[in-house]
Amino acid sequence: MAYSLEAFCQDTKRMLRDQPGAQGRASVSANLKNLLTDEGFLSTYCGPDAKPGIETVYRDPDVGFNVLVHVYAQGKTGPPHDHGDSWAIYGQAVGHTVMTTWKRLDDHATEGKAKLEEDQTYRLDPGMAGTFEAQDIHSIVITDNCRFVRVTGTDLGTIDTLVFNADDGTVKPGNRL
Repeated sequence: MAYSLEAFCQDTKRMLRDQPGAQGRASVSANLKNLLTDEGFLSTYCGPDAKPGIETVYRDPDVGFNVLVHVYAQGKTGPPHDHGDSWAIYGQAVGHTVMTTWKRLDDHATEGKAKLEEDQTYRLDPGMAGTFEAQDIHSIVITDNCRFVRVTGTDLGTIDTLVFNADDGTVKPGNRL
């Protein structure tokens, strides 16, 4: 049965209002997996003719969540980062993405410095979703011709985020991921 972007956004709004916290985000993640099976959605936003880049396809004026579609012709590796005070749910549409979660080991006492340790690495294949809570540190490896959907709790361009360099132990304000 078809599950449109519009239906997903309406359901997400209801879930986040009715089930605050992790329970609501788990429901959103399950519904994102359903959206990733909708041929109309995939064709429109994630098909072979999709324009490379990041497109915000929905911003909720009431609850504040955002739905973004990421289309990458060429693969890339992103540094460890967080989404500040926002959660994020990634749903894989085409190709795969390798996700790594990180633990921060320092006490946050020295500005510009952070000690990280890799925690877990896993692969998102089409139809799979992964959730990151606020302040969770993660990095991603994107393959060629990769497409995924990211649902965020707010517009990340309006909040402070952090980007980490695990090799030299530095942290700096993010680029509004």
